[in-house]
Amino acid sequence: MKLEGSCHCRGVRFSVETQHPQPFMRCYCSVCRKTQGGGGYAINLSGDAGSLKVRGKQHLKVYRARIKNPEDAKAHRSTGQRNFCGRCGSALWLYDPTWPELIHPFASAIDTPLPVPPERVHIMLEFKPDWIPVHAEKGDKKFKRYPKESIAAWHQRHGLEAD
Repeated sequence: MKLEGSCHCRGVRFSVETQHPQPFMRCYCSVCRKTQGGGGYAINLSGDAGSLKVRGKQHLKVYRARIKNPEDAKAHRSTGQRNFCGRCGSALWLYDPTWPELIHPFASAIDTPLPVPPERVHIMLEFKPDWIPVHAEKGDKKFKRYPKESIAAWHQRHGLEAD
C-alpha cells in the first residue's frame, strides 16, 4: 500500500510503500510525546525505506534524542533520526540505521486514509505522566516498554498485510 504524507505547511510531502498500514501502536515515551504532542502518545507505522520519496527536502531537519532510562548511568544519543519540517515543526518519520530497510512514518503525518486496527498496543507506559489517560479498549495490550512482537508480526497475526 502506498502511503502519502505531509507536514502541516505542506512544505514537505512524501510517499512510502508499506505492507503494515494499521496504526495500532501508541508510544507514550517522553521523546515521542514531546516531539509530537497529540494525545500524549505517537502512532508509528512501518514502511520500506527504499521506497521513500520526498519533495521539499530543503525543509527537512533531523533530531536525535538523548535517551536516559532509569537503569542507565548516563544518557546516550539515540541512533533514531526523527525527521521533521523545519518550517512548521511537524513530525514526519523516524529512520534508524540499525534497521536500514525500514522507515517509520508517524500516522499523524499521513494523508492517505488508514484502516482502523482491530486492537491497539500501548507501549512505553513506564514513561507516561500521570495526566495522560490510557484509553485502552477491551483486547488492547499494554507494555511498560516494548513488546516482543514486531510491527510486521502483529500485522501477520491479524492477517492484515497490505498488497
